[in-house]
Amino acid sequence: MKNISIEELKEKAIEMRRTALTMIHEAQSGHPGGSLSAADIMTALYFKEMNIDPNNPTWEDRDRFVLSKGHVCPIQYSALALRGYVPYETIYTLRKYGSPFQGHPDMKKCPGIDISTGSLGQGLSCGVGMAIGGKRDSKDYRVFALIGDGECQEGQIWEAAQTAVKYQLDNLVIFVDNNRLQIDGFCDEIMPLQDIEKKFDAFGFETKKIDGHSMEEIVETLDEIRVAKNGKPKCIVCETVKGKGVSFMEDVVEWHGVAPNDEEYKKALEEITGGLQ
Repeated sequence: MKNISIEELKEKAIEMRRTALTMIHEAQSGHPGGSLSAADIMTALYFKEMNIDPNNPTWEDRDRFVLSKGHVCPIQYSALALRGYVPYETIYTLRKYGSPFQGHPDMKKCPGIDISTGSLGQGLSCGVGMAIGGKRDSKDYRVFALIGDGECQEGQIWEAAQTAVKYQLDNLVIFVDNNRLQIDGFCDEIMPLQDIEKKFDAFGFETKKIDGHSMEEIVETLDEIRVAKNGKPKCIVCETVKGKGVSFMEDVVEWHGVAPNDEEYKKALEEITGGLQ
């Protein structure tokens, strides 16, 4: 955990967004909308909260991270590149043959990836297993998982949640990127899912709803739960905006999985550099 100020974290979030969009633009493939909505959460975790060592990615006592919504891996890859897990130039190889930065996180190819993900709804189960392992081995590490609001319609999410409560996994912290836009199969149908916080609370989680783009709220909440050894797994529901930071991408479902062209990329970088509005 680094001693870094809120303002420095906000600057890092700008750099994270720029890096993610650069790799998506370079590849002309990827998922910008969800990457941008999760950027502030990921920045707080990778640059302040998580106990990790880029020089020793498999360190036994490290905190673990599970990106259950694996298609937004460009924002995780941005963190790994900026933290020094891989050379920064790797961002120009997204989705290319032989690159550690594949279309979904691959723990066999990329240092810093704790579990391969991509099949939506399954990542939380892996995180629960890691947390159980930590308890069994009397380890102090914590497990952080980022899931999407759409994933919360998968039954496996709630089976994993029940297991987390049963085994009193207070070393598990779930972030829900609740950007409220989903794609149902191949149809551009917007499907809002409400009351996620209430659902996790009813299952027995310690829950809180925050502004997922307020670095102050994210850091404050992480400070609050860090010492909460109360036998309850944690769930932080982050109200976010898909495409946050780029005006023409915000709340537009079509930017779920479309790369910007040259003109759009240039405009997006200019807006992101100007800071969140």
